[in-house]
Amino acid sequence: MEVITILWREFLFFKRRIFNITSAAIINPLLYLIAFGWGLGADVQLEGTTYMHFIIPGIIALSTMNTSFSAVSTRINVQRIFEKSFEYYLTSPVNMKLLALGQIIAGALRGMYAGLLVLLVSFLFGVYIPINFGFVLICFLNSFLFAAFGYGAALSINSHYDMNRFTTFILTPMSFLCGTFFSLSKLPLAMKKFINILPLSFTTTALRDITLKGSFNKSAIYALLIYSLVMYIYCILISSRELS
Repeated sequence: MEVITILWREFLFFKRRIFNITSAAIINPLLYLIAFGWGLGADVQLEGTTYMHFIIPGIIALSTMNTSFSAVSTRINVQRIFEKSFEYYLTSPVNMKLLALGQIIAGALRGMYAGLLVLLVSFLFGVYIPINFGFVLICFLNSFLFAAFGYGAALSINSHYDMNRFTTFILTPMSFLCGTFFSLSKLPLAMKKFINILPLSFTTTALRDITLKGSFNKSAIYALLIYSLVMYIYCILISSRELS
């Protein structure tokens, strides 16, 4: 019941602010497609395809990551530090596992919405990306993982400015290093091995394999499931710490 209540509340929030949410989610992917797709990659071929086809799966992975993280972390950050309303959840007879799950699923759905917007924009650019169940599942797991990360990050900070640490030292490096905009084949072996175990790398590679090769990488599913489970457990633990 708690999960449904949270999802309904977030749906009402989304409906009231749909224009702001949509414009915020679409502007960065649009700029990436114009700058990298049209600007730098108009005549570039990469891994046997056009650069535009190459970067769109990466931009979808990037958008689902950023949007799901921000959707949860910003809301909880405001509720916790500024409005002081998050304390009411903690002191009420609410199951913390379900509270965390509801917040995370709501953030994951926002991430999926951002991914859908990227697909719509890509159609406007004349690029068709085939979608199947595996594609949707990978996007959801990536969104769930980073929504959970946003939940844990928001509960682990003491001020609004501390949130920048997660963006600066975790999200931004992954945004540019996890094969989003370029192939990892020319990187040093040690660096390549490290980058390949990062969650966004699994997402980018899996989406690219589906769209460009028609293949489905099950190892990416397992890796994202493990990452998501570990992060969800961390969210429950840090929620319990807030209660104590």
